[in-house]
Amino acid sequence: MATALIVDDSKFMRKIIAEALSSGGHTIVGEADNGQDGIKLYEELKPDFVTMDITMGGKDGMRAIREIKNRYPGAKIIVISALNENTIKMNDENISADLFITKPFTKEELLSVVNKIV
Repeated sequence: MATALIVDDSKFMRKIIAEALSSGGHTIVGEADNGQDGIKLYEELKPDFVTMDITMGGKDGMRAIREIKNRYPGAKIIVISALNENTIKMNDENISADLFITKPFTKEELLSVVNKIV
């Protein structure tokens, strides 16, 4: 199916996302626990899509999304956050993520969102 990069500061959440994506036939090509490492891995791996948490130490997801999209406008990014889409957009109305999913989520919800962009 598609290749994915998972960016989330929680190892447990990365595992949940990876298992859900793998069960849907997607290949996890990399994982990062902060936005800066996520940007580096995106540049190295050029995955088909990225799942991005927002609240992380160091470079947060908002800044990482902005940098990835500035360099690679065709990048497909799905925000997976405990913050809902409206809250995120109140902090950055120009956030250029493609889709949003709120934690907690089901495997089916995640795969449905992924299928919309790949």
